[in-house]
Amino acid sequence: MCCSGFLKIIMFVFNGVIFLAGAVVLAVGIWVSVDSSSLLGVLSHIPDAPPELAQLANVGYLLIAVGTVLALMGFLGCCGAVTENKCMLLMFFIIVLIIFIAEVAGAIVILVFQPLVKELLVKVNEKFVVTIQKNYGKDAGFTTVMNETMTQLKCCGFNNYTDFTGSPFVTDTNNYPESCCFKSLTICNLNAAEASAEVGCFNALVTLIEDNASILGGVALGIAALEIAAMVVSMVLYNNVGK
Repeated sequence: MCCSGFLKIIMFVFNGVIFLAGAVVLAVGIWVSVDSSSLLGVLSHIPDAPPELAQLANVGYLLIAVGTVLALMGFLGCCGAVTENKCMLLMFFIIVLIIFIAEVAGAIVILVFQPLVKELLVKVNEKFVVTIQKNYGKDAGFTTVMNETMTQLKCCGFNNYTDFTGSPFVTDTNNYPESCCFKSLTICNLNAAEASAEVGCFNALVTLIEDNASILGGVALGIAALEIAAMVVSMVLYNNVGK
């Protein structure tokens, strides 16, 4: 009885955290779906973008779906543990199992299709540079999002400052964005941008991911371990109901 009560407490706390996480993911998904100034707003300005890029428009809906599933899973786990409802515990086990299998399948797909991802990024590079040269300084929405992205990542353009050459902003002002001159205290003209040599946003993002790869890997392994533990605990409680 003592062991069963301890497992109930663990199950309740664990699933309470899952429920809160699901609520956060759901809120982020709704925000991404309705916020026109998000990164998707930048991507929407790219004409003739690769068809695969259009799938990014579904990121918000994917987050909403994931958040809903997590919230439902947390609710079932908490209520199932407290009320000792076998149906809820079984549904919780099935949902966690499906999520675990999907995560494993997703990791395999990412490893298998890495060459296609690189090819897609090359296409995105070409289209993005064209968009910058056409719209930066002319389209207020695109310009604002680009500035916010470059400021946050401390980067300049997709590749470097040359992406802005010929853009309306450079043509009108003879200057480059301030983000292209983080290392310079002077006005960001061509010479200052060239001397500053700020890294492109794509390389900055790749570096950020690589620097945090070990953390991301540890989080992924931790989540997998928690999912396995949750399935084991739910089955133990399921089998102890009525005894």
